[in-house]
Amino acid sequence: MTPAVFLVDTAELAADRVEVTGPEGRHAAVVRRIREGETVDLSDGLGRRARCTVTGVAKDGIVCAVVERWEEPEPRPRLTVVQALPKGDRGELAVEMMTEAGVDAVVPWAAERCITRWKGDRAAKSLGKWRAAAREAAKQARRGRLPEVAGLADRAAVAKLLAEADLAVVLHEDGAQRLADMDLPDGEGTEIVLVVGPEGGFSEAELEAFAEAGAVPALLGPTVLRTSTAGVAALSVLQARTGRW
Repeated sequence: MTPAVFLVDTAELAADRVEVTGPEGRHAAVVRRIREGETVDLSDGLGRRARCTVTGVAKDGIVCAVVERWEEPEPRPRLTVVQALPKGDRGELAVEMMTEAGVDAVVPWAAERCITRWKGDRAAKSLGKWRAAAREAAKQARRGRLPEVAGLADRAAVAKLLAEADLAVVLHEDGAQRLADMDLPDGEGTEIVLVVGPEGGFSEAELEAFAEAGAVPALLGPTVLRTSTAGVAALSVLQARTGRW
């Protein structure tokens, strides 16, 4: 079994002895019940990682001796999912599953037909929940790089993101081509952007704007998935096809 991962600041990884305190330390000592002699990984969430032996345990933290360090390369192609806001806590569920499946960036999108709206204090709170879900899921998946969860995007921002991508795909049940059959970009620095629509579907204006930006509609399979599960299904296809899995 791979070692548990705990997040620390980048500067701390340069030391030979690292004290993990605060929420991470309490999680290690109290929730995970890490004990002296166990092996853990410390990461800054940006790809830098250290394998350590636990040399001390307190009520609110652990002390680690660094055994080796390395940096995980950024995976290629970069996989970004634009996720329309789902109802209730399905957004956090979507972020959690996509993080476990290896997404590199998630962009919350206020689609026209979204029932959920992020406004005022709710916007900051909801975005915080998405980022917390990504952080915890990344640790669960033993990832050395946390996915970026961007700020809320509107149609224009999504169209710009699609125009800059090497491959832009709108997941749509009327797509003439299957995602599993599409030609994929290859090479250093390439990025694939997927757009997942809301429960009520895309508006015509959105589809037109995304098509003008160069996005191609694609079909996942014969069934219609929830907005909270379509992203992880699409990521699974791309992970296998690009060799990242």
